[in-house]
Amino acid sequence: MQNCPICEKGKIEKKKVDYIFLGKNIGKFEAEVCNKCNESIFSEPTSRQISSRIKELGLWGLGARTKISKTGNSLTITVTKKIADFLKLKKGEEVTIYPEDEKKLVVLIS
Repeated sequence: MQNCPICEKGKIEKKKVDYIFLGKNIGKFEAEVCNKCNESIFSEPTSRQISSRIKELGLWGLGARTKISKTGNSLTITVTKKIADFLKLKKGEEVTIYPEDEKKLVVLIS
């Protein structure tokens, strides 16, 4: 067994682990897992499999750049159709927003 390249204290074991992407379980994949810090390291072929599965599920490329606009005295942020579909947002639906820090805005769907 080799030492973990992340924490340098644990030993690496081969395991099948669940891969979670955007809160969805993509499936179980072979990984080298540290028995101390639990970090999972995937091989290049496995990483390609994971990426392919994420694309199959339509989850690839959900991130988007958008601009802040002004409506009356308020600022507005446009949510792309792809993100709105993923989140199942509907026009007129109420959400709660709050700043997590100076660089991150959280939107909670009711």
